[in-house]
Amino acid sequence: MDDIKLIDRADVREIVKQRYGAAAQIVLEGRGEACCRSGNIGTGKSASSCCSGGSQKDPITSDLYSDMEAGEIPEAALLASLGCGNPTAHAQLHGGEVVLDLGSGGGIDVLLSAKRVGPSGFAYGLDMTDEMLALAEKNRAEAGVENVKFLKGHIEEIPLSDHSVDVIISNCVINLSGDKGRVIREAFRVLKPGGRFAVSDIVWRRPVPEAVRTNVNLWTGCIAGALLEQEYRDKLAAAGFVSVTVTPTRVYTRQDAEQSLGNECAGSEEAQAILDQTDAALMSAFVRAEKPA
Repeated sequence: MDDIKLIDRADVREIVKQRYGAAAQIVLEGRGEACCRSGNIGTGKSASSCCSGGSQKDPITSDLYSDMEAGEIPEAALLASLGCGNPTAHAQLHGGEVVLDLGSGGGIDVLLSAKRVGPSGFAYGLDMTDEMLALAEKNRAEAGVENVKFLKGHIEEIPLSDHSVDVIISNCVINLSGDKGRVIREAFRVLKPGGRFAVSDIVWRRPVPEAVRTNVNLWTGCIAGALLEQEYRDKLAAAGFVSVTVTPTRVYTRQDAEQSLGNECAGSEEAQAILDQTDAALMSAFVRAEKPA
C-alpha cells in the first residue's frame, strides 16, 4: 500500500494540502465549519458549497468530542476538526509527558493533550499546511496554552530528534500519507523507549478494489488511503512496535461513505459501483502500540 501505482505521492500530498488549506481558510474567515462532507474539498468544487447552512453532518468527522472537551478549547479548533476519532480520550496521557500530534490541523487534539499532560508536560503539533498552522496558533493564543508548539513539516519526516517523545497521537491523518511505512518508522524513531503510539485512523476491515485505492478524490476524502487492519499491524511490527491493538470505534455503512463523499464525488456510476463494495468494510479505529523499553 505504500507504493502508489497510479497516483504519484507528490500529487496526493499536494491535493491533500489544498483540501486542508481550503478547510482551514473557511474557519479563519469565520464562514463556519471546516467542511461537512470531506470528499468535496480537493475535487475542484468550491469549499463553501459543501458547508452552507443546513448541510448534512459528515458521519466520519462529526460528534467526536464531548461537551466538556468542546468547552476546553476555542470554537474554531472544533470547527476545523476533520478527524475520525478522539485520540486524547484513548491515549491515557499522564502529567509531565511529551506528546506529538501527527497532522495536527487546527490544533484541537494538541490543545486537549496539553491540558492532560499539564504544565510539566508538552505537546507538539506537526502539520504541512500553512493555513492550518495559522489557525492552530490562533487557537493556541486564544486558549492561553503555553506548553504547546506547532511545527511545519511532513509526517514522513518528523522534525524532532530521536527518543524525544513519550506519546504519538494522530487523528485520521496517517491514512492520507502515500508512505505509511515511513510514517510509522519515523514515529518509532522519535518515541522514547517505552513510548506509546496511540492514533485514531480509518482502517479497512477487508480487501477493497484497486479502483478505490487509486482514486484521488477518495484519497482526499480519507477513504481510499486507508490500510487493511492486518497491513497496519504488519507495518507497526516491522518498525519494531510491540503490543499492537486495533480497536473499532465505528463501522461505516455504504450510506455513511456516500454521505461523507457528497454528491459531487459519489454521483458517477463508477463511484456508485465502488461504494456498493464498501458497506461495513471500513471503520474508524483506535490503533495502539508500544516501543520496547
